[in-house]
Amino acid sequence: MTTLKDVAKIAGVTVTTVSRVLNNRGYISHDTRSKVMSAMKTLDYQPNEVARSLIFQRSRIIGLIVPSVSHPFFGELANAIEYEASKRGYKILLANSRHDADKENSYLDMLKRNKVDGIILASRTVETKPFLNVNLPLLSFDRELSPDIPMVSADNTEGGRLVARHLIARGCKNLLYIGGSGSVRQYSNNRGNGFIEACEQARMPCTVYETEEVSFNSQQYEASIGKALDAHPKVDGIFASSDVIAAQVIRMLSIRGKRVPQDVKIVGFDDVQIASLLNPALTTVRQPVEAMAIQMLELLERKMKGAPAPAKTIMPVELIIRDST
Repeated sequence: MTTLKDVAKIAGVTVTTVSRVLNNRGYISHDTRSKVMSAMKTLDYQPNEVARSLIFQRSRIIGLIVPSVSHPFFGELANAIEYEASKRGYKILLANSRHDADKENSYLDMLKRNKVDGIILASRTVETKPFLNVNLPLLSFDRELSPDIPMVSADNTEGGRLVARHLIARGCKNLLYIGGSGSVRQYSNNRGNGFIEACEQARMPCTVYETEEVSFNSQQYEASIGKALDAHPKVDGIFASSDVIAAQVIRMLSIRGKRVPQDVKIVGFDDVQIASLLNPALTTVRQPVEAMAIQMLELLERKMKGAPAPAKTIMPVELIIRDST
């Protein structure tokens, strides 16, 4: 196995000089640095990152816990966070909890053992106590854990309002909201609240239907959607709390001989890639995924440095109008 001594011998410098080059400490001439880097390349020398992290108390690794990496929104969010983290010199250690509290806790233990610099938590489990006493910089996505843990979320309430106003402006009279389970307290639940609020302000009746939490992991909502449509045959405007649900609503309407948007207009939420690929293309509320990723990394770095960070950051959303309305 190649050692620092081997690199020093090839470069014609001391072991201390090689160490200073690796750790970017002290003055090193351009010529000396080039010799060391060339020797490392020749010998295919790889620095021991674990040892370096112990020396500098930094691993340059951020833990990211998501409920399901296969869910289109969380897949896109993880991708954006990894990209922004990489630009800042961090690697991402991804944990896929699948809405399992025990699995989430085991991942938390793993992240602590691996001395990550910080954790971004996008949890959907009810149990959050283990995260309240984590002795690491921690940031939460879409749910408040404590005043000491920064939270970043999209403006879900305003998103719901935008959808209600849009459907009403399109002439819809019988409105239906099909949302995920409200058993976990998250800011995404406010999509329905904003929708109801705007309907009430317009004196337009609307019906709320929640799917079961178990549907989130499987992303199979068709049974719940079928029940909602059968119970409300005159519906002409539907707000689905995610694009995944909206896509399945379009399918279930087609099975029932309903045309979108002629018979029923539908709006989703998230604006994941599939939204523009559906037929008809889906009108939806766009979450600012890239901007949220940047904000989360900036706030987490503040926590890493011991600097104050706002307890809550709510980011604006945008209604993207396509063929489904």
